[in-house]
Amino acid sequence: MMSRQFELQEKYLNQAQMLANKVKKQFKHLRKRFAEQNIDVFRLYDWDIPEIRAAVDWYAGYLVIAEYTRKQSTPEWLPMMGAAVAEALNVPAEKVHLKERFMGGQNGSRYERLKYTDQKIVVSERDILFNVNLCDYVDTGLFSDHRNTRLTVREMANGRDFLNIYCYTGSFSCYAAMGGACSTVSVDRSETAIRWAKENMNLNGICEEGNTLIQADTFDFLKKAKRDNKSFDLAVVDPPSFSTSRGKTHDFDISEDHPMLLTAVVSLMRAGATIFFSTNHQNFEPRLEQLDIADAKEITSITIPEDYVSKKKTIHRCWRITV
Repeated sequence: MMSRQFELQEKYLNQAQMLANKVKKQFKHLRKRFAEQNIDVFRLYDWDIPEIRAAVDWYAGYLVIAEYTRKQSTPEWLPMMGAAVAEALNVPAEKVHLKERFMGGQNGSRYERLKYTDQKIVVSERDILFNVNLCDYVDTGLFSDHRNTRLTVREMANGRDFLNIYCYTGSFSCYAAMGGACSTVSVDRSETAIRWAKENMNLNGICEEGNTLIQADTFDFLKKAKRDNKSFDLAVVDPPSFSTSRGKTHDFDISEDHPMLLTAVVSLMRAGATIFFSTNHQNFEPRLEQLDIADAKEITSITIPEDYVSKKKTIHRCWRITV
């Protein structure tokens, strides 16, 4: 038994050193370039070494280190990885946050609460500020793998009416508003997410008038918007892979339900409008041919930033749909 424990300890120490070396090299490669762009949040590692199942993210001097857990995972592995990475980057222990990410469908994991500190820090993404919470949830409030997509939305937003479905903390809406959108409508069923989105808008001096935040079930909102003859000419649809309905008979599964979702969104869009549709489902097969649209083009390669390019997996897939 002692021999087995010693072998594991040696194995983990070697892995920790490998991870620390990899992260330190990547940090040196990325830090100056992102600092010049005023980007505080970026990825340093994502399962690049097969036996080291982790992701390491930099948040303005803080580290978030997540293990992709499985049955073989042991409780000592992640703290050892965290300590080695923190030492390599000279980050104090109190600025290191360890998380577990469970593989497969996770109903509601986007808002799963781990702690109740309610502590947020402000980070920059170019000239836009966001509140992030590194402690309390699996996700921090900002998906930095979509920073390129957000910039594209901003460049297209001027003079348009923008719809953000599954808006989470409103990062796309902040970009659209800062890009000169005539109006933004942001929808999420989570009260926490809507409150957070409001904080982000306030942080950037975005006025409430013309920038509407709606707490509602997505399909309920889409039906009501159709009845009220609402229309838009720019939209982002970035749903979770799975979600459990509240008091309804049907749970959302993106593989099965994305045609129904997108059909409802398309019905609200004006002729010539653009929809950005994205998913991080790893085995997603699009079925867009039944939509009443002019064109649908996958643009994944240009929406994934360099720090998220991985041989192991594609962090997200994204399509540009023209109505």
